[in-house]
Amino acid sequence: MSGQLTVARQGRVMVLTMDDAATRNALEAEMMAAARDALVQAAEEPGVGAIVLAGANGTFCSGGNLAQLLGNAKGDPEVIRSSLECFHGWTRAMRACPKPVIAAVEGAAAGAGFSVALGCDLIVAAEDAVFTLAYVKVGLNPDGGASAFLARAATPQLAAEIMFEGGKIGAARLAQLAIVNRVVPPGTALTEALAWAERLADGPTLAIGRAKRLIESGFGAPDDQLDREAAFFVEALHGAEAAEGISAFFEKRAPDYPRG
Repeated sequence: MSGQLTVARQGRVMVLTMDDAATRNALEAEMMAAARDALVQAAEEPGVGAIVLAGANGTFCSGGNLAQLLGNAKGDPEVIRSSLECFHGWTRAMRACPKPVIAAVEGAAAGAGFSVALGCDLIVAAEDAVFTLAYVKVGLNPDGGASAFLARAATPQLAAEIMFEGGKIGAARLAQLAIVNRVVPPGTALTEALAWAERLADGPTLAIGRAKRLIESGFGAPDDQLDREAAFFVEALHGAEAAEGISAFFEKRAPDYPRG
């Protein structure tokens, strides 16, 4: 266990499990740094051929810690920028790793949790898994590379719908849109992802790594977009819309966003 991230090995597969039952695996700095370090290690270790990312306790990831964000909104913008750089360091490590990274999604992949899943190379999701990019619900914009990954995977209209509405999307619809690779019975996403990872890990590691680099270069690396996301997120968090949106969330009421 490293922070709230369990790192384990199953043959040539490294398994990373987000594990914090109290927050439904919300992202914390220690967890994100541990995930980044594990991916850097996996990239360099010949004994690792693939990585699986999962969440414990029936949930993939509930996203960022909104209470912590509320506190950060009242302080120095550089504090939240530093936190975003920690998150984006994990995203960059996933994309730079020459080994395939597979998300095994059970339950919810919400907000930054959806961003994390999108940052993986492949997604296996349970039939009842729910994805939501709900930043807009509290006056924020996506981070973690979600805007870049959606722009790659979807039409501009679909990306706009997902980011503008912030609604819940089922695994079946995302599979129809080719964003989720495989939909499996509830409780079996990790088993399916591990079996797939083991097959890939037994394949030609260098060829798969080169294929991953070609995919990345074919779409254009999302690095610049991560910087834009971070800048917009900091601007949003310290603005009036996010102040109202986050307050409304905790007060369990509809937000009344400022106009004009």
